[in-house]
Amino acid sequence: MTLKPLQDRVLIKRLESEQKTAGGIIIPDSAQEKPMKGVVAAAGPGKDKAPMSVKEGDVVLFAKYAGNELSIDGEDFIIMREEEILAVVE
Repeated sequence: MTLKPLQDRVLIKRLESEQKTAGGIIIPDSAQEKPMKGVVAAAGPGKDKAPMSVKEGDVVLFAKYAGNELSIDGEDFIIMREEEILAVVE
C-alpha cells in the first residue's frame, strides 16, 4: 500500500533505539523508551502555498507524544503535522 500525506502532514518511520549503554550494559526491551528520532518516509505538498521544510529521507527529532501511530503492511509509522517536528538532524 502507498500512503501520500495531505497538506502539511509528514509520515515518519521511527529509528530503532540503542540496545546498549555507552558502558556496555544491555538495556532490556521493557526498560527502553520509544526513540524521538525518525526518518521522513513521505511528506505532503505543504499548506497555503508554503513549501514543506522537510523532505523524504530527512532525519528528524519530534516530541515524545507527537502525531498518531499507525501500521502499514506490518511496519509502524507516525503521521504528524510539520509543526510538530522539532528539528532536522544534519
